[in-house]
Amino acid sequence: MAARVPDMEINGLPLHPLVVHAAVVFGSLAAVGALAYVAVPGRRATLRWPMVGLALVGVASLVAAYYTGRSFFDSRPPEIQANPQVLTHERLARQLFWIALGFGLVALAAGWLSRRTGAVRVVLDVVLAAGAVAVLVWVVRTGDAGARAVWG
Repeated sequence: MAARVPDMEINGLPLHPLVVHAAVVFGSLAAVGALAYVAVPGRRATLRWPMVGLALVGVASLVAAYYTGRSFFDSRPPEIQANPQVLTHERLARQLFWIALGFGLVALAAGWLSRRTGAVRVVLDVVLAAGAVAVLVWVVRTGDAGARAVWG
C-alpha cells in the first residue's frame, strides 16, 4: 500500500491547480531551451547555463506538480478517484514524472560536458533532444487529460 501524501493546501485551496501552471510553463521552456542548445551549436556556450537553469526549474516544477497532484488525488472522494479521465491524467503524470527526471539528468550532464566533442557530444545531443521532445509531448498530453478530467 502506497503511503498517503500529506494535504498540500494554502488557506484551504489545493496547491495542485496553482503549481500545475508553473509546470506547464517552465517544463515547456526547459524543453525548448534544451532543443535550442542542441540545434544551435555555435551558441552552445551562451545557451549552456540558461538551458541548465531552465532544466532545473522546469523539472522542479514538474515534480512539484506531481506531488501536489498526488495530494489532491488522495483528498478526493472515491468516486472521483475512480473516474477514468482522472486515472488517465494520473497515469500520464506518473510517466511525465520519470521522463522529467531523466531529462533533467541528461540536461545536467550535457551542461557539465558541454566542451566534449565526438561520440559523447552526439549521444548527449540526441538523448537531450529526445528527452526535450518527450517532455513537451507529455506536458501537453498530461495537461490535456487533466483539463478533460476537470472540464469534461
